[in-house]
Amino acid sequence: MSPASPVKGPASYFPSIEKKYGHPIDHWQQILAAAGPLKHMELVGLLKVEHGLGHGHANALVAHFMAHRA
Repeated sequence: MSPASPVKGPASYFPSIEKKYGHPIDHWQQILAAAGPLKHMELVGLLKVEHGLGHGHANALVAHFMAHRA
C-alpha cells in the first residue's frame, strides 16, 4: 500500500475519535484490554455507557481491538 492510500476499515474512524473524545486510540485500547474477556457487543456497550462514545466509534475501536489482540 502506498503512503497516499486512504486508511480503510475501523482505523478510518481513529482521527475523528481522537478529536471528538480527546484521547489517543491507545487509551481506548487499554480500556478494552482491562475490561476482561467480553464479547464484541459487550465491549461496544461498555464504551457507549461508561465513556459516552457513539455506536460507530465504539464499534470501530472494538473491531480493531479484537482483530489485533494477542
